Amino acid sequence: MHILITGANRGLGLEFVKQYLEAGEQVTATCRQLDQARDLQSLKEAYPNKLQILPLDVGDGESVRNLSKALKGKVVDILVNNAGAYAGKGEGFGNLGYEDWLENLAINTLGPIRVAEALKDNVLASEHKKFVFITSKMGSIGDNQGGGAYQYRSSKAALNAAAKSMARDLREDGAIILMMHPGWVVTDMGGPDAMIKPPESISGMRKVIDVAALDDSGGFYTYAGETVPW
Repeated sequence: MHILITGANRGLGLEFVKQYLEAGEQVTATCRQLDQARDLQSLKEAYPNKLQILPLDVGDGESVRNLSKALKGKVVDILVNNAGAYAGKGEGFGNLGYEDWLENLAINTLGPIRVAEALKDNVLASEHKKFVFITSKMGSIGDNQGGGAYQYRSSKAALNAAAKSMARDLREDGAIILMMHPGWVVTDMGGPDAMIKPPESISGMRKVIDVAALDDSGGFYTYAGETVPW
């Protein structure tokens, strides 16, 4: 299979790349700054015929169009929309940064949908037809017990809503759209106090992705395969 992973230079994205390469898959890894993606470059040396690294800034429409051109005519079996950001830490109601909020929406909501739309034909040309969105339980309205995190919560809730519509719209094409909560993972974004290590999270998500069928499309799942409330 050919798997494309955005935001692949560190954290969850990098672990996705490692595990899919170890499984013998063909991987296209994208990130904003190739010259700083040292871990990806090391993997490229270890898997020269399996790993392709391409530049991508999901918040930049021109960058997304360039990626689409670079992949023209190539089948993508699984698109993992992993790139994201967590802005607004420390902010609360009465102290919200609206410019940062708009930027967060551009990266976490518009970015993944833009990439999915740009690569729609590549994925639909596959037998697998899987679009995966790495979202968060923090985007769940029903599960919001702690409040706060206005920017991040709203950006992920909006992504979930858009991905759900996408699942409806592409169902007749046989596309499988999954929203995945990776858990609270030890990464630069999750911090050192998180409860789950990247290998456990990614291994779990890969299992969910692997067995997902058309009837699962539009679902919101944890890395353990549990359903997340909307």
